[in-house]
Amino acid sequence: MPPGGSAESVIFSRRDLDFLLYEWLDVTALTARERFAEHDRETFDALLDLAEQVATEHFYPHLRRSDLNEPTFDGERVHLIPEIGAAVDVFAKTGLIAATMDAEVGGAQLPVVVADACFSWLMAANVSTFSYPFLTIGNSNLLLAHGSPEQVDAYVRPQLDGRFHGTMCLSEPQAGSSLSDIITRAEPRPDGSYRVFGNKMWISAGEHELGENIVHLVLAKIPGGPAGVKGISLFVVPKFLVNTDGSVGERNDVVLAGLNHKMGYRGTTNTLLNFGEGKYTPGGEPGAIGYLVGQPHQGLSYMFTMMNEARIKVGAGAMALGYTGYLKSLKYAKERPQGRPPAGKDARAPQIPIIEHADVRRMLLAQKSYVEGALALVLYAGKLLDDERTAPTAEERDRAHLLLDTLTPIVKSWPSQWCLEANNLAIQIHGGYGYTREYDVELHFRDNRLNPIHEGTHGIQGLDLLGRKVALRGGAGLAALAEAVNATVSTATAAGGELAELAGQLGATVERIVEVTAKLWGTGDPDVTLANASVYLEAVGHTVIAWLWLEQALAAAGRQGPFYDGKRAAARFFYRYELPRTAPQLDLLASLDRTTLDTDPAWL
Repeated sequence: MPPGGSAESVIFSRRDLDFLLYEWLDVTALTARERFAEHDRETFDALLDLAEQVATEHFYPHLRRSDLNEPTFDGERVHLIPEIGAAVDVFAKTGLIAATMDAEVGGAQLPVVVADACFSWLMAANVSTFSYPFLTIGNSNLLLAHGSPEQVDAYVRPQLDGRFHGTMCLSEPQAGSSLSDIITRAEPRPDGSYRVFGNKMWISAGEHELGENIVHLVLAKIPGGPAGVKGISLFVVPKFLVNTDGSVGERNDVVLAGLNHKMGYRGTTNTLLNFGEGKYTPGGEPGAIGYLVGQPHQGLSYMFTMMNEARIKVGAGAMALGYTGYLKSLKYAKERPQGRPPAGKDARAPQIPIIEHADVRRMLLAQKSYVEGALALVLYAGKLLDDERTAPTAEERDRAHLLLDTLTPIVKSWPSQWCLEANNLAIQIHGGYGYTREYDVELHFRDNRLNPIHEGTHGIQGLDLLGRKVALRGGAGLAALAEAVNATVSTATAAGGELAELAGQLGATVERIVEVTAKLWGTGDPDVTLANASVYLEAVGHTVIAWLWLEQALAAAGRQGPFYDGKRAAARFFYRYELPRTAPQLDLLASLDRTTLDTDPAWL
């Protein structure tokens, strides 16, 4: 428990969740759709209560201990502090692993947007412990989408019960994010299985004893297949083979080569795995036994089911870490006396809480605008996923798919950049105490610094947004985003007053983005177009958050009280301090600047 307050007050904000879910997104309207017909506001609230309870009582108490006692490997076994396994078991018993999945596999068919709100509690409480179920959920969703019925029975159902755990194995030591250069190979066998040989690096949750088995989803190339990414296939490679009756059988040849020691997420094992090194010979043959998922050479497209989910969840984790840091620094600022007002001349007067200083309020407003804007973004992405799957018309479903596809790199990267900055400001507000281990804010900063790299770096997301997403279907991706933003602009303009003022600023920025995007794509030179893709990502990302702040301001319009006043203040702050950042960025992009392209590596 942090100094100066209860866990409940500093992990996350139920009030903000209620506002966004019910007053803004109106998630109860989803219950009119067949998939969600068994739910209502009461069930949503009960699950949010449950998530808060599990987060507070089982995930948060070992936050610091899991950071100070990271996993160890004795050459045979990985050792974790016992609280991690206990918390993961409690979470499994809630049934939330299968929250959004079909009833036929034991799922609750909960809207994704509500499940994401629940998961935010766990990530804010202890993001490294939540990594284990987070990966299991993604692994299960991929196999439900692309696996065979036999693979679902053998590997998904035990994961949903909490008996098995899952991973995703993409990167390799020599390839990193360049998946076309992976060399792990999968050799076919007469019985339809494959023998897998290779190494995988940076595999989170790659080895532990939290359950009976670990289900690895492994990208590998079948000899003789196409070159590059077109030759990648996907395989289930379990730590232990599964017998026909569902019991756990012989040890597969998946071996931990070593643990990576990270600056954050220290409770999560991060591993280098060897496949087929010969330590075990299941069936008497060399190689790890793997089973093809779907069709050969389609592995990367299948893996994107899990990767896109993981990218959104990384953004959610970054948001949650920024949010809990904000709440802790807000509490500290209210309780820490230091200094006197600038106009105060009497040195004998009592000191004032630091929140009374304008610069501290500036930092708190910045944090609030970042983390509450990011939470709105994450929940909006969840609502789009629900609409993509269940909206009444094909046109609505297609629109949601296009908009979500376009926004995914922003959902991943914007919180990873700006909620990290929120953590930075939380340290600053704590002053000298901020970088000591007695306060959690230094831990949250270290945890969050991993997120700009997790699941595709900032630069990769910029290339994805500008190089692919906004150009989808001849520019339909950007058009869908501009249409959605301009609809809000029209509503706010009609409302008048300050809302109309903010709408004018946002509308002009969106118009400028459309113009600059057309100019970038008109160069005919991809190197020039994409040279400053990261700048483009930041400018469009800030504009998207400004849009969602205008949406929140509209939802708060006419409502009174400190909570709604706070929403209006944060929206005002973002438009006056943050959205103006985009103007010089868009000017730079429009100039087709070649500084980075023309810089000789020898000069650096």
